[in-house]
Amino acid sequence: MSTGRLYYVMGPSGAGKDSVLAWVREHGVPLGVLCAHRYITRPAHAGGENHIALSVAEFRSREQRGLFALTWKAHGLHYGIGSEVRHWLTRGADVLVNGSRGAYALACERFPALHPVLITASQETIALRLAARGRESEAEIAARIARLDTYPVPPDSIVIHNDGCLAEAGSSLLQAIRPDSQVERQHASAPVSAG
Repeated sequence: MSTGRLYYVMGPSGAGKDSVLAWVREHGVPLGVLCAHRYITRPAHAGGENHIALSVAEFRSREQRGLFALTWKAHGLHYGIGSEVRHWLTRGADVLVNGSRGAYALACERFPALHPVLITASQETIALRLAARGRESEAEIAARIARLDTYPVPPDSIVIHNDGCLAEAGSSLLQAIRPDSQVERQHASAPVSAG
């Protein structure tokens, strides 16, 4: 039995990564692909993703027992990908993970056959989305926009542009992770683009 592929999804704040992943979940993940939940130290009703909420004490207890395949900290919260992901991969399932660029290097060490997926958008689109959610000041939004040029695009990334219709970006991600897709398997085609 061949080992499955890990699709590691990243994207700058405001690119709509969580929205694209939610769209994919709602519209039918391909047979043979599993979506990993993230374990996060925030309430279950908070945020834009279907995550498993843990207290900091619960998170640390699981981490000490080796129950995470990958962990990182961002925005004052702890994030984890469960060790069940390794089991799924060894059983031949492909796995879609909502990752972080901050943990990307460590993810590559732990999953050598990782396939990076970058969800991005134009500076204008990202600025509008950040302003609409009302969490950052104008100065903070400007600082985020200034950092966009430094956002890494790993080699062989599947790149999905989420500037237009969410369904287009979601459909592009679905097409890229289909088990019979040749988009990234051969590492030879151009990045997937939507919008």
